[in-house]
Amino acid sequence: MRNVTFVADNDVQLLHTGTDYFPALIGAIDAAQYEVYFETYIFAGDETGKAVLTALMNAAKRGVQVRMITDWWGTGRRQIGSMHEQLVAAGVEHRVFNPWFKRGVTRTHRKICVTDRNVAFVGGININDDLFCDYDHAKSLPSPRWDFAVQVRGPLVASIHQEACTQWRRLGKMGLMKRFSLYKDMRKVNKIAADNMVQAGFVVRDNLRNRRTIQRAYLQALGRARKTVLLANPYFAPGAKFRHALAAAAERGVEVTLLIGVGEIWLQDAVAHSFYPKLLAAGVKVVEYHKTQLHAKVAVIDDDWATVGSSNVDGLSLFLNQEANVVIKDAAFAQSLRKHIEDAIADGVVIDYADFEHVGHFRRIGYEIAFVFYKLLMRVFAMGKYA
Repeated sequence: MRNVTFVADNDVQLLHTGTDYFPALIGAIDAAQYEVYFETYIFAGDETGKAVLTALMNAAKRGVQVRMITDWWGTGRRQIGSMHEQLVAAGVEHRVFNPWFKRGVTRTHRKICVTDRNVAFVGGININDDLFCDYDHAKSLPSPRWDFAVQVRGPLVASIHQEACTQWRRLGKMGLMKRFSLYKDMRKVNKIAADNMVQAGFVVRDNLRNRRTIQRAYLQALGRARKTVLLANPYFAPGAKFRHALAAAAERGVEVTLLIGVGEIWLQDAVAHSFYPKLLAAGVKVVEYHKTQLHAKVAVIDDDWATVGSSNVDGLSLFLNQEANVVIKDAAFAQSLRKHIEDAIADGVVIDYADFEHVGHFRRIGYEIAFVFYKLLMRVFAMGKYA
C-alpha cells in the first residue's frame, strides 16, 4: 500500500459540470494526433454521448489509435451493443469491463482520458447529459448535475497514461507470466518531487496492489488537518476508520463539514442517517444537498490539499470497485474548489442533532438495520475488507 507520490510542475484545471468538461474533452480528442486512451463507467446514448462518440470515431478515422473501455454494468449491455459496431467500423479498439460479472462483482467506476500522452482528464463526470439522472436517463433534473473533473498537463500525465495502458492490457488475453510481469510494472512509481508549480498525485484503487490507496490518502490528510475539512460525496457509507477519522478531526477543533447527496437510493440514505448522531455529537457539520443530483466526489482539507475523482466515500468505491482520483497540493486550486463547495453548502439543508430527537423509534431501528444489512453485503462482496 503506497502513500501518495506527488509530482511537481503540473498544470491542473478544475472543470465544473459538463459545461466545462465536455468541450475540453472533445477538444483534446479532436486535437489528438496519434493516441487516445478512454475509460468510463457510464456512456449514455443521449446527445452528449453521441458527441463524444463521434469525436472518438473521427479520431480513429484520421489514423489516431483510439482504445476505449466501457463498464458493462454502468453503460448497459444494450448501449454497449449499439455502440460497438459503430466503434469497430470506425477503427476504434473497444473493450468491455467485466461482462456478465465473469470476474466477480467488481466494476470499473473510473473516468479517465489521456490524449497523445500530453493531456489527461480524471474525475467523476460520466458521459451523459447534465440535465438527466445518471440512473434514469429519462428523468430530468431541476438544474445541472453537480460534478467535477480535472484536466492535467505536465509530468503527472505519464502516471495516468501508464495506468490507462495497464488497464487496457489487463482486459486483453494474457498468459500467467505476462500478468506477473504487468504486476511488477505496476510497482514502478514516478518519484519526481519539488516545491514549485502545482504538485499533484494520481491514486487508484484496484484489487491488486492498490486495495486501500484512496482511503489511505484521505485518512492521512484527515489526520494532518488543522483548520478545515470540506468533503462532498453523493453516497456516504465509509467504514469505521474513515468515520472515526472525521470525528477525531472535529473533536480536536477542526471545522469538519460533510456535504451529502440524498434522495437517490433509500438504502443509501438510511445508512448515511445511521451515522449522523455520532458524527454530529463529535462536532461534524452535516449538510444534505437537495437542489439537484450531487455526483461529485471532492474534498478540500486546510489551505492546500484537495482531491477530485471517481471514488465515492462508501464500501463499493473504497473496498471493491476500480477508482481513480487526483490529489492536488496547491493553495489556488484548493481555494477554487472550496468556493464551489461552499456555494453548494449554502444551497443545502443543515442537519442539527436536535433533528434526531424527533425521529421515531421505528425509523431509528430502520436506519440501524439498513446499516447492518449494508455492512454484511460489503463484507461479503469486498471479502471482509469493509471496516
